[in-house]
Amino acid sequence: MSVKERIEELRALLEKYNHEYYVLDKPSVSDAEYDRLMRELMRLEEENPEFKDPFSPSQRVGGEVAEGFEKVTHKRQMISLANAFSAEDLYDFDARVKATLGVNNVSYVAEMKIDGLAISLDYVNGKLNYAATRGDGITGENVTSNIKTIKSIPLSIKVFAPFEVRGEIYMPKASLEALNARQNALGKPEFANTRNAAAGSVRNLDSSIAASRNLNGFFYYFVNANEFGISKHKEALNYIETLGFRTNPNRKVCENMSEAIAFVEEFQAKRHDLPYDIDGIVIKVDDLAAWDDLGYTAKTPRWAIAYKFPPEEVTTKLEDIIFTVGRTGRITPNAVLAPVRVAGSLVQRATLHNEDFIRERDLHLGDQVIIRKAGDIIPEVVGRVNVDEGGIPFTMITHCPKCGSELIQIEVQHYCPNVHCPARKIEGLIHFASRNAMDIDGLGEKAVELFFNEGYLNDVVSIYKLAEHQEEIMNIDGFSTKSTIKLLDAIEASKGQSLERLLFGLGIKEIGEKTAKTLAIKYRDLNAFKNVTVEEYLAIPDVGPVVANSLFNYFHNERNLETIAQLSELGLNFMYLGGEVVANSFFSGKIVVLTGTFATLGRKEATELLEAKGAKVTGSVSKATDLVIYGESAGTKLTKAESLGVATMSDEEFEKMLNLEQGE
Repeated sequence: MSVKERIEELRALLEKYNHEYYVLDKPSVSDAEYDRLMRELMRLEEENPEFKDPFSPSQRVGGEVAEGFEKVTHKRQMISLANAFSAEDLYDFDARVKATLGVNNVSYVAEMKIDGLAISLDYVNGKLNYAATRGDGITGENVTSNIKTIKSIPLSIKVFAPFEVRGEIYMPKASLEALNARQNALGKPEFANTRNAAAGSVRNLDSSIAASRNLNGFFYYFVNANEFGISKHKEALNYIETLGFRTNPNRKVCENMSEAIAFVEEFQAKRHDLPYDIDGIVIKVDDLAAWDDLGYTAKTPRWAIAYKFPPEEVTTKLEDIIFTVGRTGRITPNAVLAPVRVAGSLVQRATLHNEDFIRERDLHLGDQVIIRKAGDIIPEVVGRVNVDEGGIPFTMITHCPKCGSELIQIEVQHYCPNVHCPARKIEGLIHFASRNAMDIDGLGEKAVELFFNEGYLNDVVSIYKLAEHQEEIMNIDGFSTKSTIKLLDAIEASKGQSLERLLFGLGIKEIGEKTAKTLAIKYRDLNAFKNVTVEEYLAIPDVGPVVANSLFNYFHNERNLETIAQLSELGLNFMYLGGEVVANSFFSGKIVVLTGTFATLGRKEATELLEAKGAKVTGSVSKATDLVIYGESAGTKLTKAESLGVATMSDEEFEKMLNLEQGE
């Protein structure tokens, strides 16, 4: 046998053994024999570099270190699923599907909703072309080098036509436990949950990190199944399974929605017994032809829905209450909890909001308390189970924990009045650079705190002078030349942001995103605010005395005016970059509420269009609401509008009205 033939034989054997072990869970050789064959293959490839192949099993060990991830434009948009939270929601979904298709019954496939990172695999001529994350659904990141380290994923398949399959990369619970044990041994922080650990591993620039994390994947969507003559989703799953893709065995073809709901209830009870985390059940119409008939909203398919499990509640001990200082000086008490897992995450902290929140629940240090995650994301204290007789009653602090200033109380909130408080400054800088404000990529919480402590940052003006410290920054551990230049470029680019972002970023008390946008549209130029009176502010809809006085005081404070002058000298844009408000639109002056999912417009885009036409978009329906515009899956807001006699308009009618006003 020639060297080339032996290499090819070894590759075929190793891929066969990978499939048996990682996909079928039926290994036919010992680990020692597998390792012996892998060592032989790697030796032969090293000695005969002309036979090296990027799709060889030897390339799964990782080791490639990328400078950054390339962007990939998805051939078909990767969209999210609409959520259901009750059996009623699922029956409503079923009714919409049957009404659209004009049938009396629909078969569904119910599958596990894996808690991981969505991935798309694209194959060309039978070889893995790229693996891409979801990203924003249109563009993702090329993470092929990391995905190749996952031994259950085939690097080549016996199909030479264009082929795309999607699924979820996840970390098994056992892998997370082993990883956190290693983290502890090294004195490093633990990963909170399997989702974060999987996402962090896949998006690590060093592929050897991904290789060491024992990731796995389940695949649930054969994107171009119709091109292969497949007519059912269940058949598509069976087909990709025959090609070597790992599909989840916990799935069921349901003859109706009642069967699907029974499946949901079964696995809601079993979820903690699974070797991986799930946060719900996905229910898809089985007939692929019906997918085309049902179509899509702007963000979600109408042929699938995700049932989300209700928040999990657990009991743990309230060990302490500590206090943080926000950018406005607001003091927030936070619970320090005995570590406990909630919805897949290790929770040790939860906000307690304010003094009244704690007193209403009569919390004592040492109490056993019930916690849950709001929306499976934010930990919150629901209440107490029992009081420890030796527990310590809560006492609100009287002085700032950072600078020692005596606190002031405004209604239920306590504030540090010291504008020079280090904690306030750091939080203000983080806010200024945040995504919804000046959107400075790379200037996150850790970087701000580091630069502040190093003396490079002190106020928002100093952000635009960070370039003076370029050499020092590049010498800080974790900051390469490339990342430093990228940060400085992002800072420079932020100078061109529109006025509403700057207004919001300045951290003026009581000024949120919506108010900043309203003010920017009205006054157009930051300098104009210097001449606005309290009475003029009060004439703006929804601007009350508190907001009006806050604005007036801010723009008549010498220190703030000096900051504004310095920002102007540094070249920041002070103008509103949006279009002029249309004064004679149908929507002018109307209070509008949006609900449901629109067919072609995103919620943010619809809001911006309405605001440009002089409407005010709010989040809740009341008697003062003039119009509710509804899309797919509209819920209680539409019902309330109808009960109050508020005018309603479908998203299709809304778009027709927009086109009519634009003369189309």
